[in-house]
Amino acid sequence: MICESKMNTCSGRIAITLSLAACMLSAGTTLAQETERPARMKDLPQAVQATVREQSRGAVVRGLSIETEKGQTFYEASLKVRGRTRDVLIDADGHVVEIEEQVTLASLPPAARATIVRQAGKGRILMVESVTKNNAIVAYEAHVKTVGKITEIKVGPDGAPLPPE
Repeated sequence: MICESKMNTCSGRIAITLSLAACMLSAGTTLAQETERPARMKDLPQAVQATVREQSRGAVVRGLSIETEKGQTFYEASLKVRGRTRDVLIDADGHVVEIEEQVTLASLPPAARATIVRQAGKGRILMVESVTKNNAIVAYEAHVKTVGKITEIKVGPDGAPLPPE
């Protein structure tokens, strides 16, 4: 009986150790798939440089980065346009994939604004961004501070809640 109990404990510890190792390996793989590093204009492909020049007309370039997501490389230009942030995600061929642009809460469609305000509750809405893909706004993201913690609320233009990325 005593031997059996020690064996079960040992087997349990091995199982827990293996589970933890698998989780760490999985987390490492996920981290390896999504990376971001600063870049300079000369580090970008010619097509991406042309798109950055086009998108940054009348703006201040705050920074450039190279991002890898799920094995695919993207380039991001972080801009300041008329005092507001604008992040442009570009693929290797120079096509704009996504634009996140700071907007006012008041400028949102009523349903989207109402959902964000309701979900924020007593939290303070720090910033709201529109997310544009294929020349259409597909979502709004609000950064909310509640009890010292910053969270993100993401909703569709119709106000339907969306999962954060």
